[in-house]
Amino acid sequence: MRKHLLLTLLLVGMSLHLQAQLPPRNAETVAHYKTLCRTFIHKEMKGMYREPGGSLAYPFLAPGSAQYLDMLWDWDSWLSNVALKQILLEKGTKADKQTALRYEQGCVLNALSYGGMDGWIPIWIERNAPSREEMLKHRNPWKSNMHKPTLAQHAALIVSYNEGDTEWLRDDFYYLQAFVNKYLNHHRHKATGLIYWETDEAIGVDNDPSTYYRPYASSGSIFLNALMYKELLAMAYLAERLSLPDITTFYQREADRLKAAVREHCWDPRDGFYYSVDLNLRPVEKPAIEGLQPGQLYLHVGQPRTYDCLIQRFSVWSGFMALWAGIATPEQAERMVNEHFRDTTSFNAPAGVRTLSPLEKMYDTRASGNPSSWLGPVWINVNYLVFRGLINYGYDQEAREVAEKTILLLGKDFEQYGALHEYYLPDNGTPVLNKGFQNWNFLVLNMAAWLDGKEVVSEF
Repeated sequence: MRKHLLLTLLLVGMSLHLQAQLPPRNAETVAHYKTLCRTFIHKEMKGMYREPGGSLAYPFLAPGSAQYLDMLWDWDSWLSNVALKQILLEKGTKADKQTALRYEQGCVLNALSYGGMDGWIPIWIERNAPSREEMLKHRNPWKSNMHKPTLAQHAALIVSYNEGDTEWLRDDFYYLQAFVNKYLNHHRHKATGLIYWETDEAIGVDNDPSTYYRPYASSGSIFLNALMYKELLAMAYLAERLSLPDITTFYQREADRLKAAVREHCWDPRDGFYYSVDLNLRPVEKPAIEGLQPGQLYLHVGQPRTYDCLIQRFSVWSGFMALWAGIATPEQAERMVNEHFRDTTSFNAPAGVRTLSPLEKMYDTRASGNPSSWLGPVWINVNYLVFRGLINYGYDQEAREVAEKTILLLGKDFEQYGALHEYYLPDNGTPVLNKGFQNWNFLVLNMAAWLDGKEVVSEF
């Protein structure tokens, strides 16, 4: 009896182990799961379409799954739109593209409808959301986070793939400027020139340890600053398309300024990586002479600090955002790829890119919602953004590796569960939460198209 029990347990254990393995990464399996991904996604893509109503006056794109069924989210809608355009490129008719354009533009216009002179725009908008005025009765717009700096990028994506047409945006361009200027004027650290989060609320990378439970207004996040750099470039592009040359020059100058600041303060020559920085330092002040007795020691007066921030050496995936944004120098990119991307004890996992290195004490892959877990699990938008960064600097072999791992991961999810999930365990690809999550997961098609040498839609 005991032998039978042991044999049963062994077989069950082997079965679970086999179920938890990712398919082998070879040409045959990649081709199979590529076809599977395309078949499912082409069929399901309209599941992200939502009609106008309530507080959302325009049609829009939603992430999918019951958790996010009927809400407009900031960077989710932007990256979903990048994927949607790839689907339409591969399968859409002219009529399909015209229909989709309403939902694409609606994401931007819904967000701008909540804009104002102060620039604050909410991170997400629900169909039954209160008015902007009601929202601001319960929060201080100067001390809270707002829509991530992806709104101009989203608009620029739509414009660049629609023959440069910006007229749909002209009436609301003021609110877009106010939004971007709010980051520059009220969320920029004077000493370093870096943009910072006001709080750790809804930062997208929910429990990133460089921001999560950190003192407010202290996180010079590399993730945030990379997004902001590209947002400024998008603003320059939009202003140029709107024939506003002075405004074009202003945003291009601000982009150059921010790029220099990120290179100066976030690059760590010791580790060869880009990190977020801690801005929470006491100010350097002159000693008060009044009441000082002769010979009395005044601390720190002999050598006050000469640095404006401290690097946070947490191995978080967002350091690779410097490749995606084009901030890193070629020499820096080489070190990042050689010393960090290729390290299988750190970021490089069988399912793609770990969001936090397992060498960090905070590493934790347990299921978590509110916050969603970014302490190690693989997210498809991370795989995609790292993939794009590798391509930017000519690391095609490494980009191919990420693309193939992503195809196998999601293809297996479709095969086993008939749907995709929000994030995955890095070592065996087991899905964690929110079955039916579409969103940026559909970016796997952009990666597959690149592998096949076909035309690829990319973000602005």
